[in-house]
Amino acid sequence: MVEGLDRLKRKLTKTIPQAVFDATIKAMEQGAGEVVSMMRRLAPKDTGALAQTINWTWGDAPKGSMVLGKSAPTRDGLVITIYAGDMSTMVGEREQFQLARLQEFGTQHMKASPYFFPSWRTLRKRVRGRVTRQMRKAVRDGAK
Repeated sequence: MVEGLDRLKRKLTKTIPQAVFDATIKAMEQGAGEVVSMMRRLAPKDTGALAQTINWTWGDAPKGSMVLGKSAPTRDGLVITIYAGDMSTMVGEREQFQLARLQEFGTQHMKASPYFFPSWRTLRKRVRGRVTRQMRKAVRDGAK
């Protein structure tokens, strides 16, 4: 028999995939934090209420908030959701009148003050590149 086959099997089925998963999660969290930080800087600051409600979470956004972006699910079904607004930033009682949506896209009487799409377009390549680099690094480190 070949020596070290069990060790190789264990690396390929347990050690490396877990290291890649952990590195991916960390990179996704860092990327979401960067996007949220830039969004807060770009959000209109009339009262500051909207900027305070911009955040990210694993899973679904809180009730009353507007989902701005979602990642593809990981192997364990984890999804990062970037959201803005909450029940306190609702304008009226209908969900489409969320202040976050009105500020991002504007209305017929109010000019748009976009904060999400400029942030995402600016940071998209950096975030995706970081996730890819961290995954490759975890594979290389696990193979040693």
